Amino acid sequence: MADNFNFELVSPERLLMSASATEVVLPGTDGEMTVMAHHAPTMTTIKPGVVSVMTAEGKTERYVVFGGFADILPDGCTLLAESAVAVGDIDRDDLAQRLQDAREDVADASTDAAKQKAQEYLDQLTTLNDAIAVA
Repeated sequence: MADNFNFELVSPERLLMSASATEVVLPGTDGEMTVMAHHAPTMTTIKPGVVSVMTAEGKTERYVVFGGFADILPDGCTLLAESAVAVGDIDRDDLAQRLQDAREDVADASTDAAKQKAQEYLDQLTTLNDAIAVA
């Protein structure tokens, strides 16, 4: 049986989740990572994606996050998201608007660096849209 650790998901609006978990999968900017009890202390930035939480009760809960960072300690993990919502509560119109805004940002970018950053965000949103389309 896997050890448990405390997981908290916080957005600027509210605490979305505070639970005992056995495993949390995070969309880190350097790649997807799995957090379990006794994880080495780590701080990582989070890209837009889906966070999957396996609770101590054996339920899986999924949340969409739009950036942020995670502070991981051996006995817990706190994810501070720029914006987050449960997958089941996704406002598809809001996501469509974010995609449209990102496309406009790519088209309106005045420098190569700005265009690259906008394109990366658009790519992340597109991947996210595809991931929740099957959820």
